[in-house]
Amino acid sequence: MDHLDQLEQQSVYILREAFRHFERLCMLWSIGKDSTVMLWLARKAFFGHVPFPLVHVDTSYKLPEMIAYRDKLAFEYKLQMVVGQNVEALEAGDTFPIKLGKNPSMSKEEQQQRRTACCGRLKSDALGATLHGTGTRMRMNLATGKYEVDPDREPYTGVIVGARADEEGSRSKERYFSPRDKNDNWDVGDQPPEFWNQFKTDFAPGTHVRIHPLLDWTELNIWEYIKREQIPTVSLYYDQGTGTRYRSLGCGPCQTPIKSTSKNVDDIITELKSGALKNVAERSGRLQDGKHGLEELRRKGYM
Repeated sequence: MDHLDQLEQQSVYILREAFRHFERLCMLWSIGKDSTVMLWLARKAFFGHVPFPLVHVDTSYKLPEMIAYRDKLAFEYKLQMVVGQNVEALEAGDTFPIKLGKNPSMSKEEQQQRRTACCGRLKSDALGATLHGTGTRMRMNLATGKYEVDPDREPYTGVIVGARADEEGSRSKERYFSPRDKNDNWDVGDQPPEFWNQFKTDFAPGTHVRIHPLLDWTELNIWEYIKREQIPTVSLYYDQGTGTRYRSLGCGPCQTPIKSTSKNVDDIITELKSGALKNVAERSGRLQDGKHGLEELRRKGYM
């Protein structure tokens, strides 16, 4: 059994434990490489079927390739695909791109503040409303491939997330089973110990729990597994002839590609092994993160 086999078995075990202990369970799918590997593992864990909904928060600023990929896989895999949005903020134009368009001379500091506030509305708030059922959920009709209003308004109490400890500093503070309070707020200092594969899965009523099956995976592990399993991924991860590609996917206006000529999975694995990216943070192209930006969002309920 090699290292990828061990990681796969651990993740499958975590997924099955989550399904056993949480009646109202869902999985967040960002459409990125990590959560797509997690989706693949879920299909393995449950013999080709995913027995819980997949939730995607659509900010309306995702690149078109991402949305097309989401809907293609959801339809092909017959997934319970649920999409949430902060419709009020979008209709009011209360977003960073709209405000920057109205004030293009905005300072860098103000841009960072506006980006973080926009993420709070379009990501954290939208995610909270979708998980708790206080916002409108749209569910794919697998007969037509179209999205319709989901009549299910019950909250999800167990939420599976594709966070990796090596990706970003705040994620290294997570546990496999990580409790939040009733408002989804994350107390970093109040996390249960996890030793020898003993996980706390019984929490007080009203506790919202995030489950992290990929916590011990690395970026290289993810790409090696994608190669081994031949998992389909978004074309944005690969150089299309411009000498650039996206290393981490987010909203179009707030992300930039990295310089890279990697045109396929093998190229990316070679690039990672070479150390060419060792001094480049994986999420460095995600401009909204900023200094402690992602941790603040995560403390307030984001992924």
